[in-house]
Amino acid sequence: MTLLRKLFPAQALLLAATLVLPLAAMATDSKPGDGQWQRIDNPGPVRGIDGKMHTATCSGYPGTDPRFSFWTRQGKSRNLAIYFEGGGACWDNLTCTLPVAGLPAEVPQFFVPQVPPDTDPSKMDGIFRDDPANPVRDWDMVYIPYCTGDIHTGSARKEYTSVGHPVFPLPAGTPFAIEHRGFDNFMVVLDWVRRNVKSPRKILVAGSSAGGYGATANAPWVGLTFPASRMHVLADASQGVTSTAFDNSNPGRKSWNPQFARWVFGDGTVPGVKLMRRLAQSDPWGRYAQFTTPLDAVQIGFYGLIKRNYGPAGSCPNPAVDWNQQAVSQMRRDAASLFNYRHYLAAGNYHTILRSPQFYTENSAGPTFAAWLTSMVGPRGGYWWGSAWRADDEDDGALADSVVSTQRHGAPWRNEACPGCLVTLPCQ
Repeated sequence: MTLLRKLFPAQALLLAATLVLPLAAMATDSKPGDGQWQRIDNPGPVRGIDGKMHTATCSGYPGTDPRFSFWTRQGKSRNLAIYFEGGGACWDNLTCTLPVAGLPAEVPQFFVPQVPPDTDPSKMDGIFRDDPANPVRDWDMVYIPYCTGDIHTGSARKEYTSVGHPVFPLPAGTPFAIEHRGFDNFMVVLDWVRRNVKSPRKILVAGSSAGGYGATANAPWVGLTFPASRMHVLADASQGVTSTAFDNSNPGRKSWNPQFARWVFGDGTVPGVKLMRRLAQSDPWGRYAQFTTPLDAVQIGFYGLIKRNYGPAGSCPNPAVDWNQQAVSQMRRDAASLFNYRHYLAAGNYHTILRSPQFYTENSAGPTFAAWLTSMVGPRGGYWWGSAWRADDEDDGALADSVVSTQRHGAPWRNEACPGCLVTLPCQ
């Protein structure tokens, strides 16, 4: 069966001072991969699948390296994983003046401005570890670094004015430009993937923090490139809780000139918190999921800044409670109404899991996160939708769980939450 993929959006915040991840060259025939990561440096301009020309670059923040690279790894299976790195965001004079630069914690830092020179996916944990519990350990992989401050969605050069940096020689009042070119970088990488990877059987598009928005927003273009592949999308710590004013303002989300796939997200005004919902609705044969903790400190920090400058998403003055109420309520609504969406809500306030050792040990919601992801991308059989039984047309295809009546093999893929975590916090 040919699956016409048209998927996802991306949105607002992220302070993820989590850095980059590498990847490797790929081939999707049945011969074994060599398992070594390959860096692709300074890729040239391409005409993207959208028909436009795109040139790869990092932010160009004064004094940083503007060169863009990405990583690939050849696996043994006929499957492909594309990972979008996290690393904050910037959209106005304040946030764009203060990049993540390894400075003391008391110095505000909002976005990663360049590809860190020590990036090496082979040394990363989580889905990059060669572990029997890792469901994508033998997949082809592509690692997309993040160095543009625009949650992988931008296509703009934006002028800002420094508010004054406490360390760098960028005095207050100094004009500077940021290349918000995350979408252009993605189009360059996708062109490489299109030319080097034969149609995969299954695809996982995933990302952490800012990268989770990149995965959500850009997955439709991956689906369009490989229309016969089974799509899976996972946003890690990327709940999209922003405000209407932020989403529709410049400065704000529109600072980036975000390139949302119009057939999925319409005119681009979709609220950040509903991006994943729109994506799942656009592709009933795919699987769409989110991971978060109920008090994610990084997401709350970014939301607090947005709330102060653009107004709230909810009615509670406390940013942490307001964020929790918006994020958890949306997850409950999506779980109740979308048969191809699932969430894993873990206890605590930590940020991201896909590159962490907790990928294998987190079990506050029941199964380990690694086991839950295995259920998401692993074998499936069929499912009930309404009164009709739909059989999976692919031996290792997959589907939902609240609507799954029988499965030939594999554990059911369920919505999982730590005890009490699906109850929103009272305003205080």
